[in-house]
Parts: sequence; structure tokens; C-alpha cells
Amino acid sequence: MSETPTNTLQYRADGPEDAPVLVLGPSLGTTWHMWDRQVPELSKHWRVFRFDMPGHGGAPAYPVDSVGELAARLLATLDELGVQRFGYAGCALGGAIGAELALRHPHRVASLALIATSPRFGTADEFRQRGVIVRTNGLDPIARSSPERWFTPGFAAAQPAITDWAVQMVRTTDPGCYIAACEALAGFDIRHELASIGVPTLVLVGSEDQVTGQGEARTLVAGIPDARLAVVPGASHLAPVEQPAAVTDLLVRHFSSAWQAAPDPLATGQHAITAPPVKPVLAPPPPAPVAEIATVEQPEATDGRPDAYAAGMKVRREVLGDAHVDRALAAADEFSADFQDLVTRYAWGEVWNRQGLDRRTRSCVTLTALVAGGHLEELAFHTRAALRNGLTPAEIKEVLLQAAVYCGVPAANSAFRVAQQVIREETTPQE
Repeated sequence: MSETPTNTLQYRADGPEDAPVLVLGPSLGTTWHMWDRQVPELSKHWRVFRFDMPGHGGAPAYPVDSVGELAARLLATLDELGVQRFGYAGCALGGAIGAELALRHPHRVASLALIATSPRFGTADEFRQRGVIVRTNGLDPIARSSPERWFTPGFAAAQPAITDWAVQMVRTTDPGCYIAACEALAGFDIRHELASIGVPTLVLVGSEDQVTGQGEARTLVAGIPDARLAVVPGASHLAPVEQPAAVTDLLVRHFSSAWQAAPDPLATGQHAITAPPVKPVLAPPPPAPVAEIATVEQPEATDGRPDAYAAGMKVRREVLGDAHVDRALAAADEFSADFQDLVTRYAWGEVWNRQGLDRRTRSCVTLTALVAGGHLEELAFHTRAALRNGLTPAEIKEVLLQAAVYCGVPAANSAFRVAQQVIREETTPQE
């Protein structure tokens, strides 16, 4: 295990020091131990590096809220070790990091395996909502429900020790780092970039995965030019834990056959894999390609600055949530469309996007102003926004108590009633 500066990651290395490097990335809420049952076989052929996310597995709690920054920290770690070119296999969030590396640093990645991975994981609202739950209730509700998300019911019932391990692994994660990782997944969307992944890619999914299932896997295969699909029977989200032998065999076959024997010109001194090619038994490609998603360029104003509408729409969605914004835009007609445009450009693009105050502080100001004006409908969705922006229920209560003094007790009484209902809805874990 290594000393870990703020810009690198905690890691462990196994296997011959002169072997080609294979990096294994964990999923959200897990540690490098999720790969324990793959390492004995993989380390016969490769120098295997496993890493922990910040705040996971006892790693230093330096939160990272974007997949790009997680990838940058991994590269900084590998740079310190002198590793220039490597194979990469990652599960879920770990897979997102691998895809990010293949897109932004293609000369570093020799071959790729994406396990339980999606080009976009659910919706941004879902992950920001999970952050609200953790901020309010801690990680225990997430930890207790993790086995049903990660494993098939039969496996969870038959393997109580592994189930308990999974729960404890989540419970010991730093809450702030878990919330930041949720934000990273909320902002991850590479659907329109898949064709730019230029390395041989194995897309692996458990047949029973209800989190990132076969639909997401087939989207990856359809979009990545050199990708093949493997479906692991009897496995859910954490296939490497639930079906270790099958996953290990697929990884050995993929990295032995897909990693080219010729060394990359940018990887001087790196070893290439020379194992004979072995063709894996993989599922057939999807019957029809997924429709291409066009890249949307952000418009710029005439002075070269980003257009206020594009910037405002980004902030508006991050703060209020996609569902709320979509409803507001869908309800607009010829009469109200210009008002929605004004709100997006001025309130969100010009004011909320200023650097002078952080979003937590802006939420405090907004809640107070809405109490003073008696705008209870707006108070409801801005209470949700305040939770997403990092305020706790206790802090929202203090804002409303302060408002009672300066805005009046009757106004605050109504505000407490509205905010209480919203907080109950937003912070109650789903069974």
C-alpha cells in the first residue's frame, strides 16, 4: 500500500514487476477487495494494480466530484510509478473511469474491459437524490440495501459472509466522498462519444443485473467500434464477486487476445503481452445499432463568452433537477416561452452562475426571499434544490427560524409546513 497525496489514489500492486500492467477499477461503495478472487490468476500474466476511490477502504478522504478528475488522479498515480501504457478493467464507476481514460488519453490505454458499465448511469436526479439521502441519514440506509442491488437473491441468501462484507464496506466509506462520487456519476454522459473509443473493448454484464443491465451493455457495444459483449449467467451488478471464475476467464481471454503484441510508440520500455490469441465465447452483437446521438455544441456570444442560455440551462438542471426543468419547459407555449428563456438566461445564466457566492449560500438567500414573498410553490422546489446544493435539514431549519424573525412568524409558519413535507419526501430512504 502506498502513501497517498491529495492528487493520487491509494493502490496495491500484485504480480511480476516486469510484466505488462493491468489496472482494475472498483465500483461506487466498494474497495479493491472486490477483485480479490481475480488477482491470483490475473497476476500470473500481468502486473495488477488495484486502487481505491477517495474515502473508500480507508483511503484519504479527498472528495472528487467528476469522473474526469478521478481519471486524472489515477493517471497521476500511474505516472509516479512510471506506468505509461496499460490495460484497464473497471466495474460501474470504475468502468466509467476506464471509458474516460480511453476517450481523453487513448495513447495510455492498450485494451479495455467495461463491467456493469453504462454510457450514462440512470439520471442525474437519481444520483443527486442519493446524495441527499446520505447527507441526511448517513450511509447506513445505502449500505443495508447494497446486497439487493449488487447480488442475485439466491447468492445473497447462500453467502451471508459476503453479504455482510458488502454492507460493512459501504458503511465504512467516507460519506462526503460517497456523495462526491454520486455527483461524478450524475455528470457522466458519454453517449455521443462512444465512437471515439478506439481500443479493443470487452463489455461484460451479469444476466440478472438490474442496475446497469443488458440494455446499457448493448448500447456500449453498438457505439464502440471494436467492442464485444459477454453476458455472465447467474450474476447481478458485482459479477466479479458473484461469478469470479467466469469473469476471470473472460478477462484473461480478452486481454490476452485483444492487447496487440507490438509495443505502443509512446510507451517506451513497456512490455507487450505475448500470450497466444484465444477467442472468447461472447454473445452476438445487438441486432440493430443504436441511433447516433449528435454532439451539441454550446453556443457562444459575440464577445467569445459562453452563451448565457447554455450556461444557465446547465446550472438550472444541476440545481433543480432534470425532471423539474423538463416539466417547466414542456408546459411553456407561445405565450410563456419567452419568460422561460428569460429565467434561464438571467436568473440561472447570469446570477446563479456568478462566482461570488457558492450554491449553498445562494440557496440560503433564495429560501429567505421566498419566505418573505410568500411564494410557497417556489419554496417547495427550492427546498429540494437546497438539499441538492448541500444544505442539511438542520441548516434549512435554521434559515427558516432566522426568516421568522425578519419576515414574520405567519410567513415562516407556512414555510415550515411546506419545507417539512419536502424534506420528508426527499430524505426518506426508499425501501
